[in-house]
Amino acid sequence: MPTITAAMVKELRDKTGAGMMDCKAALNETDGDMEAAVDWLRAKGLSKAAKKAGRVAAEGLIGLSADDKEAALVEVNSETDFVARNPTFQDMVGQIAAAALKSQGDLEKLGAATYGSTKATVADTLKEMIGSIGENMTLRRTAHLAADKGVVASYMHNQATPGLGKIGVIVALESTGDADALTAFGKQVAMHIAAANPQSVDTDSLDQELVERERAVLTEQAKESGKPDDVIAKMVEGRLRKFYEEVVLLQQPFVHDPDNTVAKAMDAAGKDAGAPIQITGFYRFALGEGIDKGESDFAAEVAAAASGS
Repeated sequence: MPTITAAMVKELRDKTGAGMMDCKAALNETDGDMEAAVDWLRAKGLSKAAKKAGRVAAEGLIGLSADDKEAALVEVNSETDFVARNPTFQDMVGQIAAAALKSQGDLEKLGAATYGSTKATVADTLKEMIGSIGENMTLRRTAHLAADKGVVASYMHNQATPGLGKIGVIVALESTGDADALTAFGKQVAMHIAAANPQSVDTDSLDQELVERERAVLTEQAKESGKPDDVIAKMVEGRLRKFYEEVVLLQQPFVHDPDNTVAKAMDAAGKDAGAPIQITGFYRFALGEGIDKGESDFAAEVAAAASGS
């Protein structure tokens, strides 16, 4: 059995909000596997990880560039929100987003792409900005969607300036229906995605590893009831259906009309547009999502600076 260190216990506690002794027990039970320990705590009802999962842990901006047929997102991170409000930084993110339309979701190609009307690359421009402002920055990710027959709709939440903000969404709708009707419905869907944060368009495209992890947690929770295996199996399937309603776009209650699902709203919008609509894909970038920002002791930093260390 691997040695469970204090650092491992602290990391698990930071991830879940569970008590130190519970975290140590979870790591012992799972032979030090951090992901399995998170699930173990969830199954025991001891984890607050779900509440912490969406906590933003980095600064910067999400950039969006779009037209009716294609759209791209980028995330450019900075150390502080002060830099994110800098007009020079904002202009750079906008230019990178524009270049992302051509790189079509390939981060390496985007870094090598020409920056605006200059001869420099995006990667070189970012390095120059780091040297100029004196703060670390990273081009973290990019995504691209296109629609041959239909539209690509977009939405930017917490917008700093047009096309720049904290949460960016692009969604592709395939249909031969009226373009204006498709664009209007697509904007509603993009706003829904920003608010509801689905993990996939439909059940079939949901990450099966995620499904199996959820099934395992639900099974452990159901076993606590002490009921027979056949009853437990039915309990798990029922709870999985509820899980799908929470994470699958088409099964979620539509934020603009909570009495109907997104799927039903899509069918109604198809009738208005004059042809069926199919949502073929989406991307949702939330600033700092999934990035751990190390805690710093500001007083210690000031003392170190004062002493010249």
